[in-house]
Amino acid sequence: MKRILLVIILFISMLNLQAQTIPKVKKGTIERIENLASKYVDARNVDVWLPAGYTPKKKYAVLYMHDGQMLFDSTTTWNKKSWDVDQTISRLIEEGKIQNCIVVGIWNGDKSRHADYFPQKPFESLDANKRESVLKSARNNGVSVFGNYQIQSDNYLKFLVQELKPLIDQKYATRKDAAHTFIAGSSMGGLISMYAICEYPTIFGGAACLSTHWPGIFAINDNPIPDAFIAYMKNNLPNPMNHKIYFDYGDKTLDAMYPPLQKKVDELMQEKGFSEKNWMTKFYPGQDHSEGSWKSRFEIPLQFLLAK
Repeated sequence: MKRILLVIILFISMLNLQAQTIPKVKKGTIERIENLASKYVDARNVDVWLPAGYTPKKKYAVLYMHDGQMLFDSTTTWNKKSWDVDQTISRLIEEGKIQNCIVVGIWNGDKSRHADYFPQKPFESLDANKRESVLKSARNNGVSVFGNYQIQSDNYLKFLVQELKPLIDQKYATRKDAAHTFIAGSSMGGLISMYAICEYPTIFGGAACLSTHWPGIFAINDNPIPDAFIAYMKNNLPNPMNHKIYFDYGDKTLDAMYPPLQKKVDELMQEKGFSEKNWMTKFYPGQDHSEGSWKSRFEIPLQFLLAK
């Protein structure tokens, strides 16, 4: 009897611990898809945010966001910072500035994050020596950028498009078409959002790329990656007639690397026929590479992409 009681107590404790890990939000609710298995990438949590008053009787646009563990609750994040996505979106919905939407926060794979988010086809366009150099690159503290992982963003996007999106569309009252399906992220999450709308223009109608990490690694000199990204985008950017793309950047900490690289991207966007109707790049002097900065300006891409 004591053993059974102990098992019950341990089980309840585990449930409580699991519940505590789910982010707390001030607006709306979060439903977790726990440890979602995939045949393409490592299993990971997915936190689905539903706005206050969510009902299956309505249809909702969907915003897919990377680094899902950083989006809602600073008490659960590694650096005690978060985007507070629920508060910003709720306010804009209440003010009638954006359409009703849900947010699908896909947790990153931790050690596989860089490999999951690094655009694969531009990498594969490099010659063998340059590819090897990229894979061996290190951060400023000497830690390997990719660890033992091979770049696998094509598989990550297959996970999103072939496994996750059908699940979300089945479980929730979503608008399934590209015109109501968006993708967003910051830093490496900005890169993979750009890559996603290029690779799957019939799935995603808009992308928000905040503090896009154009260097790909953590060095500028003798770095072939930015030019590879530009060459890829030149051949693969979606049709500006029915797609919207947002970029932004600051000039502090890691963002200090971005201004000259973003300028090249902006020139390409103009060359490919993007205009203020379907493309926006915003510069935020004094802002750094952090959740606090992205939180402060997140309403801008939201209104650009999800305007009624």
